[in-house]
Amino acid sequence: MKKLLIVLAFAGVSVASMAQDTDAAPSEKYSVATNSFWHNWFVQVGADWNAFYSNEEKGAGYAKSPFKDFRSGLGFSAAVGKWFTPGIGLRAKFSGINGFSVMTEKKDDNKIKFWNAQAQVLFNMSNLLCGYNPDRVWNFSPYAGVGIARNCSYNTYELAMSAGVLNTWKLSKRVLLHLDLAFNMMGDDFEGRLGTKRYVDLGGKGGTPSPSNHDRYFAGEIGLTFNVGRVGWNKVPDVEALKNLHQSQLDALNAQLRDANGEIADLKNQLANIPEPDNTMSESVKEFVTTPISVFFNLDKTEIASQKDLVNVRALAKYAVENNNNILVNGYADSATGSADHNQWLSERRAEQVADELVKMGVAREKIKTQGNGGVETLSPVSFNRRATVQITD
Repeated sequence: MKKLLIVLAFAGVSVASMAQDTDAAPSEKYSVATNSFWHNWFVQVGADWNAFYSNEEKGAGYAKSPFKDFRSGLGFSAAVGKWFTPGIGLRAKFSGINGFSVMTEKKDDNKIKFWNAQAQVLFNMSNLLCGYNPDRVWNFSPYAGVGIARNCSYNTYELAMSAGVLNTWKLSKRVLLHLDLAFNMMGDDFEGRLGTKRYVDLGGKGGTPSPSNHDRYFAGEIGLTFNVGRVGWNKVPDVEALKNLHQSQLDALNAQLRDANGEIADLKNQLANIPEPDNTMSESVKEFVTTPISVFFNLDKTEIASQKDLVNVRALAKYAVENNNNILVNGYADSATGSADHNQWLSERRAEQVADELVKMGVAREKIKTQGNGGVETLSPVSFNRRATVQITD
């Protein structure tokens, strides 16, 4: 019955912690991508209190209380582990030093030195049930493990198994407080099969010791967990957002192509309708070179999207140099994205970028004026507004 009460107490701690986490302010939950092997490692150190129970006490009438000093004592533990997903992890844990074989009610008769090395699988139920949340304060992780236990006092080794609950509370990104509640059971030979004679010699009362000495102990550990290396999980890429970005870039390229085709068509039309050389031809050419030529940019970029846009700009630059004309470069951004201040900066940088290209084409820098017009929505779709225009002013 008292063992059952201990288990219920463990469960009560977990439920109380879960209620506290549920009441906390909600934060973003999202799907995560698989991480590198070197990510999400942790190291744990702690002090534990343990209470031993042995088959030798069957029929002896010993008090079952875990707080009796002939069965309980203090120890320490250390562990290293890794979370392979937000819900599943592994750790290697070493614990022990002070223990009790519980053959009599005399503490000095029962004392042993021991260690217990385990490989344990952890299941973070907070993440498995509620989804990964990097801001969650409390995490609840049942676990099970198997390993080797050594009774150093009698130089025996035996198979050991464990089950428990690891509770962690986030103090910072790298440091957590943990409470580990565990049940451990060792195999028959943990006490070296010393048998009935030792039990009787040590003053065992009543009953007959079992030849199967499955020693068990409960352990309550408190300590610190340290996250090492990269901590946390990246979001799964938003495929729809990537598709939209690529479509936006494709729209910009199509817009450039339509602009170029339109300008070429205008040029062909003007050339086809030029009359015999006279003053009219001069006016026609002037109309052409003063028509703004567009140069397009990708979203939030200041580099020219395609060098094809500079074909007509090169023709305009040549005309300006030959006729000693001034050139005006207007930069624009689309008002649908970015802040007003950022769009103003972006439009100015785009105008400067085109001006730099004009200088490379032979235009004197003092003959070029640049102007940033911020975010606009004059063209549709919005990607058409990510541009700079070039025109001769006189």
